[in-house]
Amino acid sequence: MLDLIRLSPRLLFPPGDVDLYRQIALLTDMEAGDEVLDVAAGKGIPLEYFVREFGVQGSGVEADGRLVDQSADRVRGSDLAERLQFQSGSPAALPYRDSIFDVSVGELGLAADCPPEQAVRELVRVTRPGGHIVLVQLVWKAPVDPGRQHIVSEHLGARPLMLVEWKRLLRESGVEGLHTEDWTDEETAFRAGGVKPFPDFAEIFTLWEKIGILRRAWSRYGWTGVRTVLQREREIHRLLSRDRVISLALLTGRTPDAAEKDPVEEGEGEAGEDAPFHPDRSPPPSDPAPDEADDTTGLPLFGAETSHER
Repeated sequence: MLDLIRLSPRLLFPPGDVDLYRQIALLTDMEAGDEVLDVAAGKGIPLEYFVREFGVQGSGVEADGRLVDQSADRVRGSDLAERLQFQSGSPAALPYRDSIFDVSVGELGLAADCPPEQAVRELVRVTRPGGHIVLVQLVWKAPVDPGRQHIVSEHLGARPLMLVEWKRLLRESGVEGLHTEDWTDEETAFRAGGVKPFPDFAEIFTLWEKIGILRRAWSRYGWTGVRTVLQREREIHRLLSRDRVISLALLTGRTPDAAEKDPVEEGEGEAGEDAPFHPDRSPPPSDPAPDEADDTTGLPLFGAETSHER
């Protein structure tokens, strides 16, 4: 479903629309100059909104290289070019060093192709001490058998979990002060009246737009893929909008301040095993290994004097 929306030439906000992303900016105290990361950024519409409206420096990571190229082409030559960048990358191995972002956002596709715990750890790793972690994720509101879960997840292009599971993953990664909101609830005070969190595919686009999207889908997936999508779309929309088996959740929290982290024993060289900021593949900040130090050359936000193509 997300792929079909992305095939549209029209630039659309993900589920939750602009109201959700305005709420994210308010909850994270987003302000000019902040470094903001958006993972599973899609076409980069929310990140562009943050940059335009709040004056932040935006970095988007998306696994689909075609979407990265489209996003980069869209902002190239615009007034946003110096404050907004996109690059290909996996949520399981973000191409940034530790502790550099003020706000890190994990979008719906965050755990589509990797273990969710690994994606969450990466978000935490690249966020500065005291920075904000944000997840915009689908959550199961009722038990669903594994077979149906798989079908729904494949169709959505995202991997829903129970809300308690997302909260556990955040806590295990060191995130504190968790705050959650249900953006499927029509009565939520943060969303404009009458706005659907999961608009029907048939309602979003005009007839000619739908024909164009389906033609692009056919060229990419073939008739079998298009037919499967159309057969499942009605059932999925029923699950989202009528049965409410799945809801859209906003989760926010903060990484611990540096002063709150466990002190390192003198001569130990790296944090204890409970610290979430230095996974095994990252060198200790005080004494990086020579071979690993070169891996950061030319990557965004490293300030390296030389660069190379990735």
